[in-house]
Amino acid sequence: MSGPSTLEVDLHVHSEASYDGHEPVEMILEHAADIDLDAVVVTDHDVISASLEAAERAREYGLVGVPGVEVSTADGHLLAIGVEEMPPVGRPVGETIDAVQGAGGVAVVPHPFQRTRHGVRKRRLKRVDPDAIETYNAWLFTGYRNRRARAYAGRYGYPAVGGSDAHSLLTVGRAFTEIRVESPIADVESADVVEAIRAGDTAIRGQRASLKRCSGHYTKAAARKTAWAGRTAARKGSNGARYAVSAAVPFV
Repeated sequence: MSGPSTLEVDLHVHSEASYDGHEPVEMILEHAADIDLDAVVVTDHDVISASLEAAERAREYGLVGVPGVEVSTADGHLLAIGVEEMPPVGRPVGETIDAVQGAGGVAVVPHPFQRTRHGVRKRRLKRVDPDAIETYNAWLFTGYRNRRARAYAGRYGYPAVGGSDAHSLLTVGRAFTEIRVESPIADVESADVVEAIRAGDTAIRGQRASLKRCSGHYTKAAARKTAWAGRTAARKGSNGARYAVSAAVPFV
């Protein structure tokens, strides 16, 4: 009988359901499987419908289905991982954390301290108790904020996770979290991923750790976007053709 497994999971990805996202769920799932991720959590801004669809369809692509959402709290953004209903929007972050935990999910603070990206400020974060801190966000232009988040998580004993924060296909998987679970991958459910994050059975992997892998991501994503845009053009006629031109130019 198979023993424990280590999953590679991108915990922070946006679909076209986000106001600033670009990709349909099916293309995200297909690409995640193609680059050998074991799961991808669609965390759209204040919209959970696409994530529920992704979690439901994940097994079609050989992936573990884990729903989630990026919630806009009164104090900054919060990732709700493993929830199936939309937490309240615009409430204090501590109240939102309680709601996520009460719904059986884990509350992860993404890109903390970065005011321009709605990160929770340090003085506010010290007053609440999330389940984990995103210490590696691949969307950041420099490593300073990631280092600061990592230092905070280490100082206060929070589990560390990483995610691509992808808004386009080319960046899915640029950063991900290795999550250790007690079951073989074929038997893993969303609740197992949630519990492992809560327990801190995690390790961070990012672009700097695997440049070869990252280059492969870009090549495969660019080809997939072009092919998908061509299919869309065929279905939609001239409007689709205009989309095909824009889709072939990566958004990064």
